[in-house]
Amino acid sequence: MSVLLSPATGRSTPAAANAAAASFAALMAKLDYLSASDVEQVRRAYRFADEAHLGQLRNSGEPYITHPIAVAQQCAEWKLDAQALMAALLHDAIEDCGVSKPDLIERFGAPVADLVDGLTKLEKLEFNTREENQAESFRKMLLAMARDVRVILIKLADRTHNMRTLGDAPRAKWTRISSETLDIYAPIAHRLGLNTTYRELQDLSFRHLHPWRYATLAKALARSRGRRRDVIKRVKGEVEAAFATAGLKVHIDGREKSLYSIYRKMDNKHLSFAQVTDIYGFRVIVHRLIDCYAAMGVLHQLYKPLPGKFRDYIAIPKINGYQSLHTTLVGPFGTSIEFQMRTEAMHVVAESGVAAHWLYKAADPQGDASQRLGTQWLQSLLDIQHETRDAAEFWDHVKIDLFPDAVYVFTPKSQIMAMPRGATIVDFAYAIHSDIGDRTVSAKVNGEQVPLRTELHNGDVIEIITAAASSPNPGWLAFVRTGRARSKIRHHLKTRALTESQDLGEKMLAQALRAEGIEPLPEDNEKNRVLWEKILRFSGNRSRADLLTDVGLGKRIASIVAKRMVKLLGEAGIKPDALLMSRERYTAHESVSQGALLLDGSEGASVQFAPCCCPIPGDSITGYLGRGEGLVVHTDDCTVAKRLLHRDSERFIAVDWSDEPVRPFETGLLVTVTNGKGVLARVASAMASAEADITHVNMDQESAQGAIDLRFTIAVHDRVHLAAVMRNVKRTPSVLRVQRAKSGH
Repeated sequence: MSVLLSPATGRSTPAAANAAAASFAALMAKLDYLSASDVEQVRRAYRFADEAHLGQLRNSGEPYITHPIAVAQQCAEWKLDAQALMAALLHDAIEDCGVSKPDLIERFGAPVADLVDGLTKLEKLEFNTREENQAESFRKMLLAMARDVRVILIKLADRTHNMRTLGDAPRAKWTRISSETLDIYAPIAHRLGLNTTYRELQDLSFRHLHPWRYATLAKALARSRGRRRDVIKRVKGEVEAAFATAGLKVHIDGREKSLYSIYRKMDNKHLSFAQVTDIYGFRVIVHRLIDCYAAMGVLHQLYKPLPGKFRDYIAIPKINGYQSLHTTLVGPFGTSIEFQMRTEAMHVVAESGVAAHWLYKAADPQGDASQRLGTQWLQSLLDIQHETRDAAEFWDHVKIDLFPDAVYVFTPKSQIMAMPRGATIVDFAYAIHSDIGDRTVSAKVNGEQVPLRTELHNGDVIEIITAAASSPNPGWLAFVRTGRARSKIRHHLKTRALTESQDLGEKMLAQALRAEGIEPLPEDNEKNRVLWEKILRFSGNRSRADLLTDVGLGKRIASIVAKRMVKLLGEAGIKPDALLMSRERYTAHESVSQGALLLDGSEGASVQFAPCCCPIPGDSITGYLGRGEGLVVHTDDCTVAKRLLHRDSERFIAVDWSDEPVRPFETGLLVTVTNGKGVLARVASAMASAEADITHVNMDQESAQGAIDLRFTIAVHDRVHLAAVMRNVKRTPSVLRVQRAKSGH
């Protein structure tokens, strides 16, 4: 999709038509790898696109059709098939020319139309913000790319040509387009191994983001090139002579660091241009894999290697499939020079990444290997989409995975895995399998027990320990690094919260129905199908599960739904039980209410115990149904609850404690002590001996005072247990006063 569209009202001039024809002739000259019928299909697509864009000009004044032709030329460089070239020529037809997808299917077939559709921005949908539009557009493109990698290859060719001609666009657009290219498209190109495109997009973005810095650095590099020409020439001569003596047939290319990578190195490491030593290097292309290691031996005999500057990306390839041997040597005059050794096939993959599948698929009998490049990441996009329907959240996950740096770690069975730098134990567990991640409880790194937030390092051997009853912890979201892990954890937590809210909603609706004299809650079966259909029409929900979830979340009031249900049941001849109704209403405000919702602590995220008053079993409690927050439980005397009752009384429901709560509950304890050595330890010991767990402790900053307050959050079973804890603490030397702390009082 071009960002440089400039529609013109007039028809194209003969000179413009000639320019377009000349550029199409240049494209046709590159199609010698296609069959005659495929070339004819490409020609048909060109004629259609030329007609569709007739009268449109680019900002440079050239006919608009020159842009799709340039995109197709780049795709032809990668030897993409005829369908991809046709899609490249037609890629702006839907967006800019009013051509519909069915039109393209009819003329060129569904595969070409799908490719074009994957590249088309979502112009017809309305979004709240430009960022939301952009996020949704990227989501669509990336998912289309996961299904067919040709989508992103055409998109990258499109972006490359737009960046090459960005100088013709209004200056106001330079920053936005260049930043987007640097943040999104260049990392995608790198992730897919398209290193030539990656470097070009970085340099073009740098040139338009920082024109003055770019120009200054370009001049410095040109001067440096002149000064170092003699050194490079001498090194190349000595290296060629050494390989000839060793009898190794090699092809040697000079390599210069890109301007952007020089700038980034200077910026990150606070270096001057003169301090950047590895600007120049050489690529040594050999015939066989074994020759890469032989070539390195020859070079190490010729010049001394720099310690710590050797990398074997052949034995352990980069995430994007890149393979080479890297070594940095000290050449004549103390100059550091990097050498890269690789085979012809490795060189094609290094420069073209996933596009190497098309370049090499005819010649390389092991073409499957190149076809698999990047597909693991592409598949993970589909997995993330399955868990994440929100476009902005999806894009956040994907951006996390675009970091090119990687660490290489091992499973206990010595299988190697590449993880993004900064990845943790939990990321590793989810990379193996989502079930492993969900059930992770602990881990060992190199045989030693470590916390789950531990970052991975090169060479670590990681053993994950799981438990069937375990589930993801919301706290993991604070430290996981990969989009896959983040999306899986969020999906699990959302699913669990909805299930718990549905269970709570069912209990609440059953309770509200009992208060109206109906028991039990009608089941979702054929007998009650008409009843539930009418209730769902009344509530606006799609299913019974949705309705119960909304009741549990407080989006629907249970008593209102119950009253409607009683009316419908009455129409069907089912009358309320007067005895049940009177019993429920008579005991509604008794200490043990049969109509109250019973809580035992197993309700999960759907029920929250208010932090303002920290209710525990034995307290008189009331339930407030927050809008979309589920049920919030307060003590009866909580001032926050009283304010809510005054303002929003219809959202309060009767709740009570179950006879046997299944877990401890947190509450606050304020302990005033005489300041002195070891007093905190004595108080903590007194709590521990009463079998209370301390989950948090805070103390006054003014430690020089004679008396200070210690604020504890402790977990107890009920009020009786709390009283025992308080008695134990009171008996401790140095303790002046103990009281329960409630911020809502």
